[in-house]
Amino acid sequence: MKKQSLRPPVAPKRPCVMDVHGKRLSDDYHWMRNKDMPEVRAYLNAENAYTRAMMKPSQPLQKKLYREMLARIKETDTEVPYKEGEYYYYSRTRRGQQYRIYCRKRGSLSGREQVILDLNVLGEGRPYIALGALEVSADGKSLAYSLDYSGFRDYTLRVRDLVRGTDRSETVDKTRSVAWAADNRTLFYVTEDEAKRACRVWRRVIGEPGEMLIYEETDARFSVSVSDSRSRRYIFITSHSATTSEVRFVRADFPNAEPKLFQPRRQDHEYYVDHGHDRFYILTNNRGRNFCLAVTSVQDTAESHWRELIPHRDDVMLEGIDVFSRHIVLDERNSGFPRLSVFRIDNGATHVIALPEPASSVYGGANAEFDTTTFRFHYESYVTPDSVYDYDFNSRSMTLLKRREVRGAFSSADYRVEVFHVVAGDGAEVPVSMVYRKSARRRGPQPMLLTGYGAYGYANDVHFSSTRLSLLDRGVIYAVAHVRGGGELGKRWHDEGRMLKKRNSFTDFIACAEHLVDSAYTDPSQLVIEGGSAGGLLVGAVANMRPDLFRAVVADVPFVDVVNTMLDDSLPLTTGEYEEWGNPADDAYFDYLLSYSPYDNVVSAEYPAMLVETSLNDSQVMYWEPAKYVAKLRATKTDHNPLLLRTNMEAGHGGASGRYDFLKEIAFSYAFILGVVGITE
Repeated sequence: MKKQSLRPPVAPKRPCVMDVHGKRLSDDYHWMRNKDMPEVRAYLNAENAYTRAMMKPSQPLQKKLYREMLARIKETDTEVPYKEGEYYYYSRTRRGQQYRIYCRKRGSLSGREQVILDLNVLGEGRPYIALGALEVSADGKSLAYSLDYSGFRDYTLRVRDLVRGTDRSETVDKTRSVAWAADNRTLFYVTEDEAKRACRVWRRVIGEPGEMLIYEETDARFSVSVSDSRSRRYIFITSHSATTSEVRFVRADFPNAEPKLFQPRRQDHEYYVDHGHDRFYILTNNRGRNFCLAVTSVQDTAESHWRELIPHRDDVMLEGIDVFSRHIVLDERNSGFPRLSVFRIDNGATHVIALPEPASSVYGGANAEFDTTTFRFHYESYVTPDSVYDYDFNSRSMTLLKRREVRGAFSSADYRVEVFHVVAGDGAEVPVSMVYRKSARRRGPQPMLLTGYGAYGYANDVHFSSTRLSLLDRGVIYAVAHVRGGGELGKRWHDEGRMLKKRNSFTDFIACAEHLVDSAYTDPSQLVIEGGSAGGLLVGAVANMRPDLFRAVVADVPFVDVVNTMLDDSLPLTTGEYEEWGNPADDAYFDYLLSYSPYDNVVSAEYPAMLVETSLNDSQVMYWEPAKYVAKLRATKTDHNPLLLRTNMEAGHGGASGRYDFLKEIAFSYAFILGVVGITE
């Protein structure tokens, strides 16, 4: 990478002072929150120009990375079709086109193709497009779909007449989830408020004027969603916070009925409902944090009537259920990795679906049919590309339908996966997973990209990436620290890394990095760390705590301005996240948040090289968080290591929406990573 000789932009300081719990907070860059102010866009554009200039020597490498990543992809490809009603549905891509095309065939796969939605057509001439809802009515005649053209998750709902191939005139802005009633005319959907909280459920009869509000969630901690059961007998309205949930239901064949309350909410009680025949099946944590499975009749939904089918287990997290006519598939997590179990409804027998590799990911695919003997799922690992299987409930056999093709000389046998545990300072055993190319593994330290997340109880699972091969084949080890705050080891693992225990996530990550250095996998001069969103908080915090331990940091849409964001309940997500981070209105939580917030803890010291990436239209981590963070680092740190801010001016939280544009963003980040460890081609 080019040494820092260009002069970076300098953001003016305009202190904004406020007193909180008797403490004086001064924010020199608060002015960057004004998105419409010309000076803000000028600053972001200046940072982009500086970043481009600093990265200009790497352009040949960026182009090379892009070409080789593109060469591994089958650009014209078709997903495995799935059956729903009279149709087989699938999506496909075409070489040179950025987006997916959604299609179906009636009766059999040899039938005539009908394109039901082509995002390339809908996104023509636009820099960004994202698909939200995609729900076909049971009779196959209507499609409810929603699109966002900004990246801010502002989805507009439309209904397409699939017989005529035209959209109806009515549209609904700021929508989220959608569900059809059994009459194929009544549509349930959710809209959001000014803070982007999904809070109102509406009912509309397509083709008739007006809509009816049937439920409004008034507790600002809660969001709401609608869904239909696979049996198509019920519509569920689920209100949920980070710790508590509540369900209402409507019979799909009586859509005008008042929603019935399943079981009143109780703080810290989470439950979720599905339907099969004359029963409701309930995923509930009323017996323990890792959830159990219960059942009740459709007439008696009160908790006192629930009967346990699968007990709570301390060592197995029950994450979800898929209910079919004669079987229930259980999404479980054991020893850090997901697995699938099958529960037979008639006799209660349970078995685990055997998987080829212990360190892998598995999750349900498109399973639209209720009365079936097969279950479709996806399987992958660090060395096995995404693979689609059908599992026969009766014979317990798996049929591989498709494995994502990796073009070129790829062979999974060329790579090695390792999983081990690192003992943190308080004795917690933190899992670490890694993958590297066998022939590139040499004795002694070598370049490593270490990533982490550790929030919301989300597991940072083992996934295949064909783009990652560009790092592995150049001798970079890829590793994941599965720190506390994530969900790898169940709810306990989440609880130990949130609220007033959040610092465990950071100390876990540092312990893992130290172990990797001590074990001669890498050394501080070759260790790059990466995290996105809440993972950006993670790497931002550890960069403040141990800047000497890392060569570089890649922070993608990083949540780094923690205190200011959590003090502003007008922002999207803030109120709903009090149960993850704590409410700074409480002085104990305020002090704790202030103790680790990356923006508030920047000090006059030497920092690693940094690439900070954000998007102007991000609704989850506002662009000004990384922008302010970079401005403060630039004004405070004492080193001359590169500090780059890259803002996508036309996207949201996930970056570019087009698949080719997204590859270019990855190539850019990889060129930075390789450059700081001295790999230039």
